[in-house]
Amino acid sequence: MVRRHAESELRLLASHFKVVAVMGPRQSGKTTLVRKLFPLKPYFSLENPDVWDWVNSDPRGFLNQIPNGAVIDEVQRYPRLLSYLQQIVDESTEKGLFILTGSNHLLLSESISQSLAGRAAYMELLPFEWSEIQDINQNWDNNDWICNGFYPPIHDQKIPSYQWCRNYIKTYIERDIKLVKSIQDYHLFEKFMKVLAGRTGQELNYTQIANEVGIDVKTTQSWVGVLTLGFIVHLLPPYHRNFNKTIVKRPKIYFWDTGIACALLGIQDKNQLAFHPLRGALFETLVVNEFVKKSAHSGRHDKYYFWRDKNQKEIDLIRENGTQLIPIEIKSSETYHASFANQIKYWMKLANVEEAQVIYGGQNLKQFFPGIQVMHWKDIV
Repeated sequence: MVRRHAESELRLLASHFKVVAVMGPRQSGKTTLVRKLFPLKPYFSLENPDVWDWVNSDPRGFLNQIPNGAVIDEVQRYPRLLSYLQQIVDESTEKGLFILTGSNHLLLSESISQSLAGRAAYMELLPFEWSEIQDINQNWDNNDWICNGFYPPIHDQKIPSYQWCRNYIKTYIERDIKLVKSIQDYHLFEKFMKVLAGRTGQELNYTQIANEVGIDVKTTQSWVGVLTLGFIVHLLPPYHRNFNKTIVKRPKIYFWDTGIACALLGIQDKNQLAFHPLRGALFETLVVNEFVKKSAHSGRHDKYYFWRDKNQKEIDLIRENGTQLIPIEIKSSETYHASFANQIKYWMKLANVEEAQVIYGGQNLKQFFPGIQVMHWKDIV
């Protein structure tokens, strides 16, 4: 079993809060993690029809059977249960009483904020970080990692990535989106996802997407929201300070997993990826996700942005850690060029920062510029 870096954070939260909600995409390993860390707690999954029928027909009776708490999986299937939890939680002094999981951010977080405010803590469990599984596939190159992505079943069960991702997409469309949105035309929604995959790592232009898919802008905005809540995509906001420059105000969009994006784009293996026009965008997606996953799993909760002005000067990623800003340039090339640092140098002077990073696809580079650290993407910490 792969040891997740999020284990320490989950244990810490359970030692301080009566309820901990672990949220993240379906199949990211939430059930495995909570059952490993809390093996003595009764376990119930609301995806089990018998359990769901029991909870739906008699929620008080269900909770009366577990006065000492439990692990309850996929709580978004019956969010009203959280309202009934409140009394039990208030009457108990035990920390880590209930451990909840959910694969839909809105249904779980809204219900908790309404029913368990001040009593519950959140954490996100996202697909594997590279450092968690580096020993499993030691001979993989950059293209292997991009194509296969980081979902646990692909690595610990050795399921072929393209086939697994295609089935994941089908299951998500046919089942999970029904929880948050009534979508009649699933084929059109899948087309929308494919169009969006072609824009991973790019600014989110709702009008362009709407025109290409053949839907209106309001529907496009709604559907992007559905994918965000379901942990399929996430948005990277622009950095808010303009430094007396005219800056873009649209966010960039990223798929949470490059394997899912590749499957939607019809990229079946690394040979197809090697010459694909979106390889650079997919590499950027991989790098951005590695930063965000490490932050979420460690409990650091760094904030991330990008920056671009009207003259197309751009910083791919800005990491805000407290009062410190670290600009990051991302390049998929395996050969380092001094020009990679040009935008970084410009922004360091503009923003008056002294540290920066260039993340690229090559290895064994020992060259450093003043204040600029150059590293392979696998060395991200």
